[in-house]
Amino acid sequence: MILDRARTPRAKTEPGAPPSRLPTCLRCGLESTRPEATFCRRCGLTYGAPPPELADLPACPICYTEAEPDGRFPSRALPGLRVGLPEHRREHERFPVGDDEWLESLREGDRIRVGRWYAPFEQVRRYLVTGAVEGGHLRRLQHDAVTLAMSQIKRWGTSAEIMGDQPDWRDARAAIAALMERYHRGLLPGR
Repeated sequence: MILDRARTPRAKTEPGAPPSRLPTCLRCGLESTRPEATFCRRCGLTYGAPPPELADLPACPICYTEAEPDGRFPSRALPGLRVGLPEHRREHERFPVGDDEWLESLREGDRIRVGRWYAPFEQVRRYLVTGAVEGGHLRRLQHDAVTLAMSQIKRWGTSAEIMGDQPDWRDARAAIAALMERYHRGLLPGR
C-alpha cells in the first residue's frame, strides 16, 4: 500500500512538539481521539486555531495553572516549547508538584485529616500546590481551624508570633507547616 503524503492529514500541533501526540483544542483542552480529526468535537474550534479572546481557557487539574491567552502552557521538559493541556498533564509525571500519593493516603472521602482537624481535601491540596488559600474561582471557602491556619501562614509565615493567638490556631499552624514540609520534601534537592 502506497501512502499519498499530500492527501494524508497532518496533526495540527506546535512545531517541535512530540510527533506521536494527537491534536489538541486550544480553547477547551480536549485531545482528539484520531490524528486525522480537524476540529474539536466539544467546542467546534479547528485544531491549532487560537482560542477566541474572551473564551474561558482550560486550567490544569494537577497544578491549577490556567492556560495562557494562546491556549498553551510553557513546557517544563523542553524550555521554549509551548504545549496543550494533555501534554502539560503528561509532563507532571516527570515534574510532580508534590507527593500526591502520600497526600492521598491521608484522605478520608472528600476530607483530609491534618493533625486533629479535618478540612476539605481539594482546598488543602490547592493550598499546598499554589499557596493560595482561596478555594478557587466560584468556590465557597470553608472557615475552620485548618483554613485559618493556612491564611495565617500565607500572611505571616510558619513561625509567626500573633497577638491574640489561640492554642488551637497555633497547633493548626504547626500541623499545616508539617504537612507542607512533608508534601514538598520529594521536590527539594538532596532529599
